[in-house]
Amino acid sequence: MSKTLVEMAAAIVQSQSASKGMTTEEVTFALQSTYKALQELQSDESRLAQGTSDGTVAESGVSVSGLTAEKSIQKNKIVCLECGQEFRMLSPKHLKSHGLTGREYRTKHGFSLRQPLCAKSLSDRRKKAGKVRGLPENLKKAIAKRKAAGAAKNRKKK
Repeated sequence: MSKTLVEMAAAIVQSQSASKGMTTEEVTFALQSTYKALQELQSDESRLAQGTSDGTVAESGVSVSGLTAEKSIQKNKIVCLECGQEFRMLSPKHLKSHGLTGREYRTKHGFSLRQPLCAKSLSDRRKKAGKVRGLPENLKKAIAKRKAAGAAKNRKKK
């Protein structure tokens, strides 16, 4: 007897939650997205078996519909809106696998161009580490120095 899609989704998420700690919300989201992905795979498989495929396949394969850009960035993970995989940070290497740069990904999915593509906890940790190292003050000094150098250069040209 074959398993139902719900049973398969539950088994997949159960294995996933056994290997890493997941909150109730993460388990719920994982169940929903896994179930949707299995449904889509099943419908694609049946269309191909019947020979009625219209030849259109989603650009990224697995659809991550229902997940907004804001909800894809969570406390301990970021969900790739192209493939649905979860990461601590969307690396340039991963984005390249989808044929995108960080800028193109942000534009395509409606993120601010300054939005870090990493989990909120990682972003917060980097922000705190930068402040401890004095980056905000050093950055202000460097910007002021560049402006002064640019102004001096413009005066020489005139």
